Amino acid sequence: MSEIVVYELDKPVATRSSTGVPSGAERRVRKVHAAPVAPGTRTATGPRTLCGKDTFAMEAADWKPSERPGARWYPAEYASVVCPDCDAVIDT
Repeated sequence: MSEIVVYELDKPVATRSSTGVPSGAERRVRKVHAAPVAPGTRTATGPRTLCGKDTFAMEAADWKPSERPGARWYPAEYASVVCPDCDAVIDT
């Protein structure tokens, strides 16, 4: 696979520790997309996902399907939020 898995994240949400004190911001994965690698590199994300979204504000995943033979292109825990358009391109 010559694509990189990227996460489209929700806006930061303040989290609180068990003592009720704010402890920073947490960003939840809204959608999982696939993006081609940037020309001339094997690790940088290209400017657009396979479905056409801008990757600028997205976060690259550590997930590498090539390291997991037989696995889907996305991490299993995010199956419910996979972009159907990116998935369709990968499956063709």
